[in-house]
Amino acid sequence: MKNITVLGTGVLGSQIAFQTAFHGFDVVAYDIDQGALDRAAERFDALAARYVADGVENAADGGVEAAVARIRLTSDLADAAAIADLKQGIYRTLAGAAPATTIFATNSSTLLPSALSESTGRPDRFLALHFANEIWSHNTAEVMATPDTDPAVYEAVVEFAGQIGMVPIQIKKEKAGYLLNSLLVPFLEAGAGLLVDGIAEPEAIDATWRIGTGAPAGPFEIYDIVGLTTAYNISRMGGEKQQRFADLLKEQYIDKGKLGVATGEGFYSYPRES
Repeated sequence: MKNITVLGTGVLGSQIAFQTAFHGFDVVAYDIDQGALDRAAERFDALAARYVADGVENAADGGVEAAVARIRLTSDLADAAAIADLKQGIYRTLAGAAPATTIFATNSSTLLPSALSESTGRPDRFLALHFANEIWSHNTAEVMATPDTDPAVYEAVVEFAGQIGMVPIQIKKEKAGYLLNSLLVPFLEAGAGLLVDGIAEPEAIDATWRIGTGAPAGPFEIYDIVGLTTAYNISRMGGEKQQRFADLLKEQYIDKGKLGVATGEGFYSYPRES
């Protein structure tokens, strides 16, 4: 693979595009309009600074500038599809525009790839490739096929994941949530349940988890990183306790513009004092 297209330049899409470009691939990054592309350019600049600040190898020696130069932004979907070897996004729309050799990959953590494969028009060249947030340091890439995925395509995507600095995690069969979210979501729900049941406040819950396990963050610190809008959208589809948590998020945080790290305030204020 030489040409990579990423559809969607939000928090994770921009990270996927930047990480891929940082490792030497030409990337087309698509989003719906110029406003979204302007925000994407700002995200790429912020990622460049973050790679340098975090000491990513070669970042300070021209690596981030080269990465930015390898990314081309577009709001033209047909243009985005024209030269792609790997793609994620609106597969039915893309099926007629992308070359027959294009591999389609989804980063969705909820929809199984087999639920989407027929809409791609190439189920044998479709699979899931799932990333964690802050992929330059939390560098897992979960690779999950459908029963129709060509094994050679699967192996090509595993190889690609390694080429962009990821640790490929090979999943044997389809599972909503893959490995990471299958472990993470119950943990986050447990924290939310302790809060809505009045057992303890977020600070106490997070401190208990950090001190007791040595983990760097507790559930509410992770909620802030994920974003409280995402947490709300997931929680309101859950059981009674999760719906109560969704109501709390909306009334006490989202309606007040407190969406997490992205807005500078959620359960905590950012930047936080060390």
